[in-house]
Amino acid sequence: MTRSLRLVPDPVSEPRHGRHRASADTPAGVPNRSTVLALRSIPVIGWIFLIVGVVRPFRARWLRVAFWIDVVLSVGVHAAQIPAARKVAAERGISGRRAAVMTMLLGATWWRTLGEGRQ
Repeated sequence: MTRSLRLVPDPVSEPRHGRHRASADTPAGVPNRSTVLALRSIPVIGWIFLIVGVVRPFRARWLRVAFWIDVVLSVGVHAAQIPAARKVAAERGISGRRAAVMTMLLGATWWRTLGEGRQ
């Protein structure tokens, strides 16, 4: 007996219990404070991984590969986001220097969630 595999949900289907992001106390699509903090912890963990890799280089090949991927993401991609972050920060009255530092530390999880999570 074979079963058909549904890879794409119906576009007009109702959200299933526990599977949608909006809660009763926040507008649709706006993350709450705990979600914002959880998202912002991801790049911090990446920076900690980099520090550990510099202090004590990894011997396992997969950890070395993960280290260099993290270098590219944490340094290169975060730096590439600075112009967009400065624009968003300027609209909210935040200095360009602070925007650059926070974007290098937290990336898009900082500037895309500015002002969200303060409910």
